[in-house]
Amino acid sequence: MDFEPYLLFDGKCEEALNFYKGIFGGNIELMRWSDAPKDAGGPPVTEETKNRVMHGRFKADGIAFMAGDATPGKTYGEGPISLSVGLTDVAAADRIFNALGAGGNVEMPMQEMFWGAKFGMLTDKYGIDWMVNCELKK
Repeated sequence: MDFEPYLLFDGKCEEALNFYKGIFGGNIELMRWSDAPKDAGGPPVTEETKNRVMHGRFKADGIAFMAGDATPGKTYGEGPISLSVGLTDVAAADRIFNALGAGGNVEMPMQEMFWGAKFGMLTDKYGIDWMVNCELKK
């Protein structure tokens, strides 16, 4: 069984997936609304939506999630979920945290925590909440 979060974006899915690819490496698969057969059901494809991502998948070493551009009119708000990246290399954790935070909002800078890890939280420039946790060697 696989468990993969599904991230929704407001017209910036492809841009966001390329941003994550630049940080984590990996591969992206995309299917646009205009790729769907006309009789497939779902919302009608318009000039506004034809190049939006109907379904995408991001996969890198130890990371996998699906994503797409939400249909127009979908409202966004804070959700009760964050994506968490677990590492054991402090330099890699700092690099990933700083890259994800570029243009976003750092809520808690990377710092040593009482549970024996370096930890930080942020919201990236696409509105996705992230936690980066790096176990420190004992």
